[in-house]
Amino acid sequence: MSFYLLMTAAAVCFLAVAAHGIWGRKIYLGLIDKTILPAREKSISAVSWDVFTIMLSVSGLSLLFVAFNRHAILMAYPIMAIHLMGACLFFFFMAKGHKELVALPGAYLMGAIGVLTLLAIQG
Repeated sequence: MSFYLLMTAAAVCFLAVAAHGIWGRKIYLGLIDKTILPAREKSISAVSWDVFTIMLSVSGLSLLFVAFNRHAILMAYPIMAIHLMGACLFFFFMAKGHKELVALPGAYLMGAIGVLTLLAIQG
């Protein structure tokens, strides 16, 4: 287990929290408010956005815990899996024609967190 790789993965999580939860949320909710979606759907959209930010926060905190507590390494496996699967989902949709996703950081941040965690587990 590599302490520094886990710390780097946690740092990327917290960077993603800032990008997604603060900057991205402001942009996204501003755009959603301008749509003709009913209020309920706008609320559901906001909740799903914030749930993802919470997932990033919990991932970062968990990776910090694992970095300082080697016996808790099993906690890193589901974090690695969810981030690698999330990145794969982004890349799948990019390949299916959703080219606008290429410009967004989601696939790259999730991929980085997943790969760093994988390397830390193997190290």
